[in-house]
Amino acid sequence: MASAEKIDILIREGDLTDPRVCELVTLHLEGMHDNSPQESVFALGISSLQHADVTVWTAWLADCVAGMGALKQVDKLTGEIKSMRTYPDFLRMGVAAAVLEHIIGEAQSRSYERLCLETGSGEAFEPALKLYRRRGFTACDAFGDYEKSAFNQFMHLLLAQ
Repeated sequence: MASAEKIDILIREGDLTDPRVCELVTLHLEGMHDNSPQESVFALGISSLQHADVTVWTAWLADCVAGMGALKQVDKLTGEIKSMRTYPDFLRMGVAAAVLEHIIGEAQSRSYERLCLETGSGEAFEPALKLYRRRGFTACDAFGDYEKSAFNQFMHLLLAQ
């Protein structure tokens, strides 16, 4: 039995002027629109990701952007995960898990007590939901300006202080 090959994933702050990163943001938005009505999509585009309260990270395998995620400050004690996406060619390689761990670590370094997320519902979102649940995220009520619909759901992770 061959041993599993370790893949070196480099996480770095996202450059939203890099066309490869912009392409991934577009892919993320298109994927959300493919699975939810326009009015039910709360994913961030490039201009929203450039807001002062949002930090974006990208995951790289060699010179290829493989995934991304963002952390938005909701309030002094709460962060929100935004725009988690892995390029289809890099699924099941640990990219999303690496980005998620990086975001959790950053949230802890900012002394957040809670990390929240809003995501879609339905079969297309099940792989992401499994990742979040494995990491300890649990269902929660809507937060911030969100409203519950048939097309979304909310999760949070209480962070140890």
